[in-house]
Amino acid sequence: MIKYTIKRLLQTLIVLFGVSLITFVMLNIAPGDPVGVMLAKRADQETIDRVRHEMGLDKPYVEQYIEFIKGAVVGDFGDSYFQHKPVSEILAGAFRITASLGLWVILFSIVFGILFGISAAVLRGSWGDKLIIFFSTLGMAMPSFWIAIILQIVFGLKLKILPISGLYSMSSYILPTVALGLIYAASIARLCRTNMLDALNQDYVRTARAKGVSEFKIVMQHGLKNAAIPIITYIGILIKSILGGSVLVETVFSIPGLGKTMVDSITQRDIRLIQGCTIYIAVVFVVANLIIDLVYGLLDPRIRVGQEA
Repeated sequence: MIKYTIKRLLQTLIVLFGVSLITFVMLNIAPGDPVGVMLAKRADQETIDRVRHEMGLDKPYVEQYIEFIKGAVVGDFGDSYFQHKPVSEILAGAFRITASLGLWVILFSIVFGILFGISAAVLRGSWGDKLIIFFSTLGMAMPSFWIAIILQIVFGLKLKILPISGLYSMSSYILPTVALGLIYAASIARLCRTNMLDALNQDYVRTARAKGVSEFKIVMQHGLKNAAIPIITYIGILIKSILGGSVLVETVFSIPGLGKTMVDSITQRDIRLIQGCTIYIAVVFVVANLIIDLVYGLLDPRIRVGQEA
């Protein structure tokens, strides 16, 4: 397990290096002068040249990239040109908001997804099973930004019982959490149902039933435990999807999180903030995947690195 952990850490470093290199190259080969785009028509050529020098954009690309990597290693991405604050400070504040929203989304998705997935598996073939399958399919088909707008209209404008923008209280998390988490809860429900049915049809389950083990214990101890591995795999994907989906949902609800910060930085062509957002998101994603991979071996004794199943 130690060798596998070291190997995954090295792979993580390689991935982060690749992300940083691609981000740097894409920003520099994009059409137009970045500083000219940032300043638009508000400055003359002398001012543009001065800003390019201040940002170090007049240096050779190799030197720029080396300086960027040196700063990124210690979490220093420079200052945002438009917000006049350190990029690391902006990202830390935005990430706290996105992380809090993401935790609520994950909790919502797992609780309701597993609950309805188990119910559908236990009620296989019944009307309850069919209704759960129907609504889970519907939930997976609806885009999160469309759900967000519908929730705003119904619960914010019509019923006026929930806030439709910002994060000023706990109730402000409800609509964004449902809008972003509904599709993931539906996916977990279908995944859980499929794997629960497979687990409940195994020989050891039939043996447990023959011994008189209670159905609740069979479902929770034998069924859910063996269906947990694919669900945990999906949770790793879920973290990445939340970071991607939060871009639209945070924009719709005017939430100053990491997604909205990324959109604003791209719109303004704030190079340092774009680089910081990209690396920040990449770090969160690869660390989440590393943790998920290490959890596999703890949950399923059949999964051991370097050993045959």
